[in-house]
Amino acid sequence: MPRIWKFGDSVNTDDILPGKFAPFMAGEEVFQTFAFHYIRPEFASQVRPGDVLVGGRNWGLGSSREYAPQALKKLQVGGIIAPSFARIHYRNLLNLGIPAFEADLTDVLEDGDEVTLDVASGVLTRGGDTFQLPPPPAFLTEALREGSILAFFKKYGRFPGEQPGEPDPNATAE
Repeated sequence: MPRIWKFGDSVNTDDILPGKFAPFMAGEEVFQTFAFHYIRPEFASQVRPGDVLVGGRNWGLGSSREYAPQALKKLQVGGIIAPSFARIHYRNLLNLGIPAFEADLTDVLEDGDEVTLDVASGVLTRGGDTFQLPPPPAFLTEALREGSILAFFKKYGRFPGEQPGEPDPNATAE
């Protein structure tokens, strides 16, 4: 059963994956094993597929380094719940197919709590407690069914939420 990993406020991308362990430094095959190396050294060896991270305000601040969420994706994190996210990091999470929910559950969830997370409905359950998170928008649910926004685009040649054959509003006429 997935568990909660609880973090505080302002966890930055260098906390998630320190720069010295970037894929081009540590290697594409192992960089994820350094996730939270300095603030939760046990994390990468003990995280299980589907585990949920609960953070405080401003999760993912700092740089727009995509390898921080890539490490979480490789470790098969099931989702992240925080009251607020740094915008670029939030988009990187969604691009990679890691569900990110804006909600403050820092006072009710603890490290190691066993939970289930229904991403499509936004329902997190712990024992007899049920927490309704803001469900993801329809376009994101559509993308997550394929694994990520990128996987969706590769399969359908369009972005989630666009209709097949819909013209690109940003395209310039020749």
